[in-house]
Amino acid sequence: MKFIKGLQQAKLHLRRRDRVVSSSESTNDQLTMETSVLEIVADVKARGDEAVRVYTEKFDKIDLQYFEVRENEIAAALSKTPKSLIDALQTASVRIKAFHERSMPSSWHDADEGYGEQFSAVGRAGIYIPGGSAAYPSSVLMTAIPARVAGVPEIIVCTPPNGADGPDPGVLAACYLCGVDRVFAVGGAQAIAGMAYGTASIPAVNLICGPGNRFVTLAKKMVYGDVGIDGLYGPTETIIIADDTADAKYCAADLLAQAEHDVFATPILITTSGQMVTAVEAQLQLQLKELSRSDIARASLENNGLIVQVDAISEALEIANIFAPEHLCLLVERPDTYLPQVHNAGAVFLGHRTPEVLGDFVAGPSHVMPTGGTAKFSSPLGVNQFLKVTSTIRFTNTLLNDLSNVTSTIANYEGFTAHAAAIDMRISNE
Repeated sequence: MKFIKGLQQAKLHLRRRDRVVSSSESTNDQLTMETSVLEIVADVKARGDEAVRVYTEKFDKIDLQYFEVRENEIAAALSKTPKSLIDALQTASVRIKAFHERSMPSSWHDADEGYGEQFSAVGRAGIYIPGGSAAYPSSVLMTAIPARVAGVPEIIVCTPPNGADGPDPGVLAACYLCGVDRVFAVGGAQAIAGMAYGTASIPAVNLICGPGNRFVTLAKKMVYGDVGIDGLYGPTETIIIADDTADAKYCAADLLAQAEHDVFATPILITTSGQMVTAVEAQLQLQLKELSRSDIARASLENNGLIVQVDAISEALEIANIFAPEHLCLLVERPDTYLPQVHNAGAVFLGHRTPEVLGDFVAGPSHVMPTGGTAKFSSPLGVNQFLKVTSTIRFTNTLLNDLSNVTSTIANYEGFTAHAAAIDMRISNE
């Protein structure tokens, strides 16, 4: 991992970091990828199922006769899923549901002031669940449960086929447990386009949510405006802030837990202790030997890993707010006292007994969180992304009379005499 000492050097390094395109990927490569995704999206929009089938065969090496996973196949997946996983998913589901139920806003109207808000769910939500090098039943819980709590009447899932056997059984089991209405064995940019515009098989949705690779993220960006999206998510990232009360073994384990996601993951340690720097580096090498995904974790540490030594926790928090990480872990004494200084983070994990991996699976809040610095202006996935708010306005005669002159004055100044007349005639006819 790269090592930097001092606040100013760290700030300079982080501000120069390219948060969108990997250093191993040229601008031409990025443009080529964007062109390819644009072609896929346009083709699916124009040809529907036929285009989806072509791209699925091209990228997933399977010729699907039908896209939708049938109910009996989903039921069969339950029997193929270890009971221990089913039990774990059910336990996690209870916590996730409870958290989002507490997050639900309520409609309101103030009769005296004549205004309020009405919340209603989108009509149909489309969830993308990644496949590839790993299976993610937890992502089903973290997306479908908030949608259901929000009151979305229909939820569909698109997830890549896993060869002729179809999607991962654990993912299908999670869909069953969450009450997902329909599942389609389609992945990649073609899945996003299918949900955005609809095909003969895949229904068009109002909102697309969930994480994915760069092709999926680019596709979400391209269809936004024709359909809603929850956000644009990049590789996972974690900042751990540690003082001399932290355990180097735990710090290293938490960094590796993020590094093993993929080679683009960004694990960062910021500490006030020089001894912690040395101890964590040693622990990383020891623990790497025990990991099944050690090659991925090692590449992540070498490509994107960073250790920063600063003089004070306040400096560490300043760096964290500049970076705006998906996950921020405060492995410090009295972590709650620093919470008011955290301004930009998807989630904050407080204390030595709260490793970030809890947030990935069972804590309660969705693990679909802003990355790439977008925590400066966006929030984790939750019920609010599945809700629309409609302003409600109802005036009494008294309120109309009180505000009629203000309304006419502004309308006339802006040149909208018909606006002014619509108010004035109501007052003059009383």
